[in-house]
Amino acid sequence: MMQERISREELDRAFDARFPKEMRRKLRGGRVAVAGLGGLGSNIAVMLARSGVGKLLLVDFDVVDVTNLNRQMYLIPQLGKPKAEALPEILNQINPYLEYESVCVRVTPENVKALFADYPIVCEAFDRPDQKAMLVRELLTQCPDTMVVSGNGMAGYGNTNEIQTAQLMRRLYVCGDRKTDVGNGIGLIAPRVAACAAHQANKVLQLLMES
Repeated sequence: MMQERISREELDRAFDARFPKEMRRKLRGGRVAVAGLGGLGSNIAVMLARSGVGKLLLVDFDVVDVTNLNRQMYLIPQLGKPKAEALPEILNQINPYLEYESVCVRVTPENVKALFADYPIVCEAFDRPDQKAMLVRELLTQCPDTMVVSGNGMAGYGNTNEIQTAQLMRRLYVCGDRKTDVGNGIGLIAPRVAACAAHQANKVLQLLMES
């Protein structure tokens, strides 16, 4: 018989069996924002929820579309639903005892500080290069205590080993191959998108452990 619910105590014991106590404490106390809930962001959020990060802020203005299903975490019954509503549904099936705050809004220079200033780590996971540049710029200037983990260059089906994490500034890490452009007609496919998302999620965990 399929188990529909697990108690917090059971889930905590399972995490405690896998993680050292200090690591578990830092994960539980972690606060991370994910800006953009598409191919990168939805995968990042799932990985962080599976790792037990205590609070996730999920920000996106878009809705789930059929063209998203080849690389994003969403399901056919969620088509047409705002991603900021659909993703918490999935995360609550993974770990219902974490805190998920979702905001359905377009990020602009005017609301960056209000949205993200309280979060020590922000994952930039937008699609458009201009929006990526805007968010990274505004986070670095408006949120002086925030670490930024950005994704750039994961299109196609080329060598996944070219996707790497690089520290470009004291508070900025960029994950991806930093050269593959979806505009070349090669498209976005699940494996390399997920690989880049994994780099971002892993860097987040490293930063939490170093805090």
